[in-house]
Amino acid sequence: MRHCGARGAHHGAAGSATNPLLHLHLPTGTPHACSTTLMRSHPPLAAHLRRLLHLSPSAHLIIRRAMASTAAAAQAQPGGVPPATAEYEEVLGRLSSLITQKVRAHSGNRGNQWDLMAHYVKGSTCTFTESILRSCGFHTGLFTSPHLMDVRERFRLDGVNISEEKFLKYFWWCWNKLKEKTDDDIPMPAYFRFLALLAFKIFSAEQVDVAVLEVGLGGKFDATNVVKEPVVCGISSLGYDHMEILGNTLGEIAGEKAGIFKKGVPAYTAPQPEEAMAALKQRASELGISLQVADPLEPHHLKDQHLGLHGEHQYINAGLAVALASTWLEKQGHKDRIPLNRTDPLPDHFIRGLSSATLQGRAQIVPDSQVNSEEKDKDCSLVFYLDGAHSPESMEICAKWFSHATKDDGRLPSSVEQSQTSRSQKILLFNCMSVRDPMRLLPHLLDASTQNGVHFDMALFVPNQSQYNKLGSNTSAPAEPEQIDLSWQLSLQTVWEKLLQDKGINTTKSSDTSQVFESLPLAIDWLRRNAQENQSTSFQVLVTGSLHLIGDVLRIIKK
Repeated sequence: MRHCGARGAHHGAAGSATNPLLHLHLPTGTPHACSTTLMRSHPPLAAHLRRLLHLSPSAHLIIRRAMASTAAAAQAQPGGVPPATAEYEEVLGRLSSLITQKVRAHSGNRGNQWDLMAHYVKGSTCTFTESILRSCGFHTGLFTSPHLMDVRERFRLDGVNISEEKFLKYFWWCWNKLKEKTDDDIPMPAYFRFLALLAFKIFSAEQVDVAVLEVGLGGKFDATNVVKEPVVCGISSLGYDHMEILGNTLGEIAGEKAGIFKKGVPAYTAPQPEEAMAALKQRASELGISLQVADPLEPHHLKDQHLGLHGEHQYINAGLAVALASTWLEKQGHKDRIPLNRTDPLPDHFIRGLSSATLQGRAQIVPDSQVNSEEKDKDCSLVFYLDGAHSPESMEICAKWFSHATKDDGRLPSSVEQSQTSRSQKILLFNCMSVRDPMRLLPHLLDASTQNGVHFDMALFVPNQSQYNKLGSNTSAPAEPEQIDLSWQLSLQTVWEKLLQDKGINTTKSSDTSQVFESLPLAIDWLRRNAQENQSTSFQVLVTGSLHLIGDVLRIIKK
């Protein structure tokens, strides 16, 4: 469910007869605020932005089509705890103030000055697409959501998180310009809309060749859908995600997501269920555009190299990314760089981009360095398998990946590899947002796990740590357990135990198969203590249900 963008070269004055402006419906809240209220917008956004940001026609955000003059940045973004300067903490606090602030819905369009490549795709598809185009030598920008540990993860330049220095500079520029012009009639934009504006500013100022924008929630209701003339649109595999906003059937959800389609703009989709495909085709037909289905990749397309993002489903996302990147390259006059056909292996620069793509929190394997020996890679008795699945379909994919990953895992302690009594314990560490229905998530996870030979020895349910430290701040969670409402985690445990009993998996008391912890650090401590006390056992921990939970775990184990 995402969006992708590249810069074009429209130079007409905004608001002229040749530049019609689009009215857009936006939610009053953000995915983080779990708002379900939708309001109709009124004034065109381009005019609204000029009032707020003093944008003159010559100052509009225009993306160059030229090749980047410098090579893509190659250095990896350092992991671990995000920066904690006083100024950075102040910025995080101001961003947090936009999460719960109730504002009126704003409108529609930045004008057709943006010629973005708009993808409505999952984060992995956006990541693949950006990586392909970066491997082709383009200066890239990538805007995704949500972040896991640090809000700067949402803004990548040439594959690297934006630096703290640049983030602060562009944040204050946007914040101050907006504050100068906001009042009761024109309030500050809500959280995600502010971040979208910030992304536009960053990519404009950094003069990227192609900007990839991931849609945050829906399609036509999303802040990134102000792009009026994208180069190409794409929709990844659809499922029952964000049902509280988008609808109760695949047809309704597909109809919302098809809101990114634009007249005259090529549109691609991954293979879809019949109900979803029918809704997408209907919207495409209404706009007079052809909707093309991107075929999943096969291993031979990559000359038997591995995708940078793991999981069988990534071949579907990679196939869509190839179609989107190829269309963009063709539209920019680089037909010599695109695949000749759908059967032969891909060009080397495509393979290089697909194999080097990285995205935290999606099918990610992280050995715990505190427990495991730092001297030998094989001495790993506690390993976290992180996947931010939070829909029924993604739960099944996650379970299959976990099964395959743990079967192929060669990280058992070296002293145990020769032992006939070596064993592993598979543990589920789970939480999901309260707007999710656990009866739609946990059964899919359990069934797919069982079908793929995985039996969980223990399930741990925890509250998200990030509810106490917004946006990557280092603020600690409250020390008093009684301050934490665990009713949701207890209900998740009840659902899990009922599933085990109904399937005849568990006939013992629940304390033997599941636990609720008052905080995530306590659960991590419990896991580490058990791993240290049972060094002949490999503890394989699947962390899933929420990207916020994934970020919280990464923040703890990488500290």
